[in-house]
Amino acid sequence: QVQFVESGGGLVQPGGSLRLSCAASLSIFSIYAMGWYRQAPGKQREWVAVISSVTKYADSVKGRFTISRDNAKKTVDLQMNSLKPEDTAVYYCNYMEGSVPAGRWGQGTQVTVSS
Repeated sequence: QVQFVESGGGLVQPGGSLRLSCAASLSIFSIYAMGWYRQAPGKQREWVAVISSVTKYADSVKGRFTISRDNAKKTVDLQMNSLKPEDTAVYYCNYMEGSVPAGRWGQGTQVTVSS
């Protein structure tokens, strides 16, 4: 059973930065695209960013967030800059099969952007 452990969330003021990290227990981590998702209160989970041989971002975070990975450590990070209140959500990572998240969701990490 693949497991994901997300960390790095917290409370930050608008305009601030956070760096999230996700450790995955995938046996062959390097072959999979990895994605970050988020779920705000009362809303459906939405895709944020994905990394394979290329990186792609949701329009709402483009230019502010950067996804990266370390295949040796089996981790995927999300650097979040210029944070806005609308970025408040629980953030999750997952591996991708095609364009679909394929693993069981972890606990996520809470990000709260508020003054």
